[in-house]
Amino acid sequence: MPITSRELWDYCANKPHAIETYPFDRGTLVFRVGDKMFALMDVGDKASETEPRINLKCDPTLAVILRQTYPKSVLPGYHMNKTHWNTVVSNGIIPDAEIYDMIDHSYDLIVKSLTKKQRAELGL
Repeated sequence: MPITSRELWDYCANKPHAIETYPFDRGTLVFRVGDKMFALMDVGDKASETEPRINLKCDPTLAVILRQTYPKSVLPGYHMNKTHWNTVVSNGIIPDAEIYDMIDHSYDLIVKSLTKKQRAELGL
C-alpha cells in the first residue's frame, strides 16, 4: 500500500527543527528548516482525490537518475526549479523506504545550505 499523505506529513514534521508553514495558500503545506523549504505538499480539498504528492529538493544528478528509474512516480518539480526539485508521487511503485530516503536527502541538502550561524542556532 502506498504511503499516505498523512504519513508523508508526519515524517516531514518529525525532522529536527522542521516548521510547517502555508506561505502560498491554505492548500499548500511547506516544510522549512530555518528559512529554507525542504518539502511542499498539496493538502487542499482536492488533494484527497489524487495520489499523494510531495515536492522535494534533490541533487541535480540524482534527480535525473530518479526520474529515469521511476518515470511515472518521480517528475520534474511542479511549479519549482526543475533542475533541483522533484515531485514524488506515492502510488506504490517506489518502495516506501526510498521515498523516506528522498525526504531525508532533501532535508539534508537544506540543512547543509544553512549558514554555520543558522545551524548553530538550531543545534544542527
